[in-house]
Amino acid sequence: GPLLILNHIAQEIHLPTLLGKYGKEILSMVFAHCLDYKSINQMSEWFERTDLNMLLDLELVTEARLLQALDHLESMKAVQLQKTIFESVKTQYDIDDKGIVYDVTNTYLYGKKCPFAKEGKDKEGVKGRPLLQIGLGVTQKHGVPILHKVFDGNVHDARTFTDIITSLYEFHITDGLIVFDRGITSKSNQIEIEKLSWKVVCGVPIKESLKRFLRPIIADTEFVSYQSLNKTVFYIVVKPYTLGEVKGTIAICFNEQQRKDLRESRYDDLREAQRLLAQSKTIKSGLEKYFDSKTKKLLLKEVEKAEEFNGYSVIFTTAQLTKEEIVKMYFDKDVVEKAFHSLKGVVGIQPIRHWLADRVSAHVFLCYIAYLLLTLLKLRLTKLDISPVEALRELESMYKVYMRDSKKDFKISRTVTLSKKQEEIIACVDRIL
Repeated sequence: GPLLILNHIAQEIHLPTLLGKYGKEILSMVFAHCLDYKSINQMSEWFERTDLNMLLDLELVTEARLLQALDHLESMKAVQLQKTIFESVKTQYDIDDKGIVYDVTNTYLYGKKCPFAKEGKDKEGVKGRPLLQIGLGVTQKHGVPILHKVFDGNVHDARTFTDIITSLYEFHITDGLIVFDRGITSKSNQIEIEKLSWKVVCGVPIKESLKRFLRPIIADTEFVSYQSLNKTVFYIVVKPYTLGEVKGTIAICFNEQQRKDLRESRYDDLREAQRLLAQSKTIKSGLEKYFDSKTKKLLLKEVEKAEEFNGYSVIFTTAQLTKEEIVKMYFDKDVVEKAFHSLKGVVGIQPIRHWLADRVSAHVFLCYIAYLLLTLLKLRLTKLDISPVEALRELESMYKVYMRDSKKDFKISRTVTLSKKQEEIIACVDRIL
């Protein structure tokens, strides 16, 4: 059942053709990532338990053949292939590509021989793992993946975006708008976005130069207007601002509850640090600056300095938006976070067990395509209150019967559903399945 659905979506966006000579083998691995992927050397056993030989007209999969398929996938021009796939998706699903959300995550590898691998602290807080970075752009409205790239594990988030912007030139998207977090914001990125004739909505880190700009505004302005977003109240002031050489607007947002939470959390940490220092024990990293190195007394001025901009966040935009639109657009950017969660959890992108750089990139590409199929399935299921993963699980008992009369050269197939829910899912995807 699940394979019927995934294969139907892959066929309607022409993936078997677009993926070239090894398209069928690539899709078999993509489907496995959507359902039950373990590793390439276990793929043959998994393949024999499926009817992919009928669905994909694929005789047999071997580890050697699958590795050849990975090598073939990496040999294709990645940006051009993603552009072609996304154009096919837009045609079939009428996707709006005007708004793009971009972010970066890292994932870890087994072994340290891969050139991408750089030791560091991953997004889950584990230190010492060999990491690589993945930059991902998705549509703002539905979270449909548009473009991804793999980077060395020690490349700064802002630098990955410079590379992504170069690639997005090839997509010929006009009047685009891109949304990203403050960790990616840089003056050079703003200039590159302006060259694309796109608009931007992005967070801005509150560094010293911005602090000097904010202090008189915060002192002289009463934050009375507010925007409620998912039960969170933001008080907002909008001012003209130039980031680098790019003119735009900043929205200064104040979240009173966040300010209170940050203060309470810091005070809890400081009390614990005081207790540990009294016992000559090591304190939490980053708290040293709040204590005198000799007397171990709390430095209240340092605490006050740290609290000055608690609860404040700053959003920069070059688009003509209301303050409510700016806040909603920026804080609704979690579509890409959900994509990363799915890639790491459902699709099984990590840990990466390859060590050749090309095969590492190809593995990430497989997971990217798998996530694309799950996203498109989610679009099909809009009318039902069910996630793609739940839908595929529901379809596990559904099956298809193939019958053939070899003498009369007559073939027929029938899909057998066993529940009302399965029929509803099929109806959302394609009534003739």
